[in-house]
Amino acid sequence: MTVSASYYDGKTSRRHLVTLSVTDGVAQVRGEVERDCPIAQLRVSERLNRAARKVSFPDGAYLEIIDAAAFSSLLRETGHRDSLVVRLQQSWRHALAACAALVAVVVLSYLYLLPLAAQGITALLPVSVDRQVGQGTLDFLDQHVLAPSQLDDQRARAITSRFRALATPLADVPDFQLVFRKSRIGPNAFALPSGQIVVTDDIVQLLDDDDALMGVLAHELGHVHRRHLMRRLIQSSAIAAAATLLFGDVSAVLANIPTVLLDLKYSRDIEREADDYAIAMFKANGLPRQKLALVFEKLEDMGKGKDSPAARYLSSHPANEERIAHILGAR
Repeated sequence: MTVSASYYDGKTSRRHLVTLSVTDGVAQVRGEVERDCPIAQLRVSERLNRAARKVSFPDGAYLEIIDAAAFSSLLRETGHRDSLVVRLQQSWRHALAACAALVAVVVLSYLYLLPLAAQGITALLPVSVDRQVGQGTLDFLDQHVLAPSQLDDQRARAITSRFRALATPLADVPDFQLVFRKSRIGPNAFALPSGQIVVTDDIVQLLDDDDALMGVLAHELGHVHRRHLMRRLIQSSAIAAAATLLFGDVSAVLANIPTVLLDLKYSRDIEREADDYAIAMFKANGLPRQKLALVFEKLEDMGKGKDSPAARYLSSHPANEERIAHILGAR
């Protein structure tokens, strides 16, 4: 069987009309150019609907097939079979299955692999990086989200003194600072990677219970101690985080801070870690865990309205019966 083809030497654009045949495992090109080559040394291009198939020689020359039907028959006679990948590409069912598998891999990586990678990268970064990332963040928040606190100075000092007097459940507690602000988005408390724990006037007034307030602060200190915000930043800017680890340039991570802070939603596992930290801190200081649970009970009761201040707090600190039960039932 012979197949019509065009021969190109790979050096010029000149076209040579030839025929291709195979005898005893050797490809024979005849016509304006004549050459032989073992078929084992040839490379056949993939099948495409609208493109001619090519047969490439080791020296860069190639054949462009003219008679596609005859070439397909020749391939079958020589026992040539497309690779598994090529065969899968030719089937729309397999293509759809591959797309579905890709989506599943991406989703699972985002849900499970990326958090684990973020935790590992955070562990490799020195704490000084957290401080560097956190520099200037409070200034940004003061300009766009927060306002000067209207809380009495004596009250603020009393809260700070009491919290600093509490024993922490883990050694090497990082440096932290309680920062009081009036919030434009309702009651809230959140930790910055610099170690600053922002406490809004609204949440102090909303709780109206110092023991319960200690629970909120202990929870946020858990975020600081466990470096949760850094992990969240790394998750949301994985490529930038990798560059930070390799080259020490934190600018790309810094650029992502405002977005993360304004839409901060920790995962269930991270919130559980911070809750466990607060539980251990309450236990170490002989404080009743009912007060810690009271925080979420009270916020959940007040957050039933979509636009209520408590609802805005719960959007970033989810409270539910399971979480309250965990706090009360923890050993």
